Amino acid sequence: MTQTLHIIGGGMAGSEAAWQAANAGVQVLIHEMRPKVGTFAHQTGLLGEMVCSNSFRSDDSEQNAVGLLHWEMRAANGLIMATADKHKLPAGGALAVDRDPFAQSVTDALLAHPNISVDYGEITQLPQDGQWIIATGPLTSGALAEAIAAETGTEALAFFDAIAPIVYFDSINMDRAWMQSRYDKGETEEERTAYLNCPMDKDQYEAFIDALLAADKTEFREGETAGYFDGCLPIEVMAERGRETLRFGPMKPVGLTNPHDPDVKAYAVVQLRRDNKLGTLYNMVGFQTKMKYGAQVDVFKMIPGLENASFARLGGIHRNSFINSPTLLDDQMRLRARPNIRFAGQITGVEGYVESAAMGLLAGRMAAAEILGGTAPTPPNTTAMGALITHITGGADAKTFQPMNVNFGLFPPVEGLKSGRRGRKDRYKAYTDRAKLDWQAWLDRDAVPA
Repeated sequence: MTQTLHIIGGGMAGSEAAWQAANAGVQVLIHEMRPKVGTFAHQTGLLGEMVCSNSFRSDDSEQNAVGLLHWEMRAANGLIMATADKHKLPAGGALAVDRDPFAQSVTDALLAHPNISVDYGEITQLPQDGQWIIATGPLTSGALAEAIAAETGTEALAFFDAIAPIVYFDSINMDRAWMQSRYDKGETEEERTAYLNCPMDKDQYEAFIDALLAADKTEFREGETAGYFDGCLPIEVMAERGRETLRFGPMKPVGLTNPHDPDVKAYAVVQLRRDNKLGTLYNMVGFQTKMKYGAQVDVFKMIPGLENASFARLGGIHRNSFINSPTLLDDQMRLRARPNIRFAGQITGVEGYVESAAMGLLAGRMAAAEILGGTAPTPPNTTAMGALITHITGGADAKTFQPMNVNFGLFPPVEGLKSGRRGRKDRYKAYTDRAKLDWQAWLDRDAVPA
C-alpha cells in the first residue's frame, strides 16, 4: 500500500494537485478548513471556488502565454481546465466560466474519485511526517501562516502587497532610454549597464506628478489597514508627501549621463532593472502603485522611452500571502529545510487561477512520482509550466521577488527571430510551437523510475 499524500487547501492548486496524484494511483487526503473556518472572500465550502473574477483570461494558445498554459494543462488531463471547458460562458477570446457550477463540478469530481477523500478542518501546524503539499493560497489561515513564517524565518506572510509594473524590454524606446548604473558602479560591463534609464526634463516631471496625483486609485476596504511589503510605499503616496519627494527618491537623476544628449542633465530619471535572467523583462524601480490599471497605463506612458510600453504585469495592491520561493524551494517544489513538504499555487509566488492550478498540477505529479519511487523531472523552461516553475525556484531575483503571472518574458528567446512589435506575432507563435513539442515530450517521460 502506497503512502497517502496530504494536501492542505482545496482551491485551484490543491484540487489540481489531488487530481493529478490520484490519477497516478496515489491515495490523497485533502484538508480543507472551509466551511468550518471561513474567510472574508469565500462564500461556500466547495472545492475550487472562484473568489474574484470568473475568467481564466485568454484561451489563445498560439499568441498568449496564459492560453498556452491552458493548452498544457489540457494535454496533462487537468481537472481545472476540463471543468472550465464544461462550464464555459461567452467571453470573446477569453475563457470565462459559470463560477458556482464550476466549483460544484470540481467538488463532485474529486469526491467521486476512489483515491481521494476530504477532511474538513483547519491545519494549524507544519506536519512533521509524511508527504504534504501546502496549497493554501493568498488567504492562508493566520495560525498556519505563523507556523510557515516560523519555519522559514519570515516575519510575516500576510500584508498589503504594493507591487511595481514590469515592462517588456522590446517595447522600450532605446532612442530615448539608455543602459547605465548610477556612477557606473560595477566590476563588469554587465554590472555597469544593469539599469535602464528614462530621462525627464522639468516640465515632463511636473506633468507626470500632476497626473500621478489625479489618477484613480484602489482604496482599502473599511476596517483594513495597510502594512506594505518591505515597508515600500506606493509611488503616489510618496508624491503626496511633496512634489520633489520622488525626484530625491526613486527618480533621482544623480550619477547618470544620457548618451543621447550628454550635455543636458536630466531633471528626473525613471530607472528600470532587469527582472529575469533572460533580460526580456524590466521592473520599474520604486514604482509600486495602487493606481487602477487604466490609469497606470496612461500615466506611465508619459515617461520618455515608455511611450509604447507593453506591460507584462501592472502594479497593484492587495492582501497576499506568499513565500520567497527562490530561496526556500528546490526545483521539485519541496521546502529545502523540510523536504517532505511541497508548496503549490499562489503561496509560491504565482498570480492567477491558471498559474495556481498549474503549480498544483506539477506539485501533484512530483509528489506522486516520489511516493511511487520515481521522479517527475522539472519541465523545460521552454514550456509555460517550466518557465513558471523556473522563475519561482531560481529564475527570479530573490531580493525583489514578487507574485508573477505567466508571460512570454519568462521564456528563453527563440534564436533567429526579429524583435520589436513587427516581429511579435511570429515570435509568440514560435514560442508556443516549441513549448507544445517540449511539453508533450515531457509528458511522455513523466514519472521516470528513479
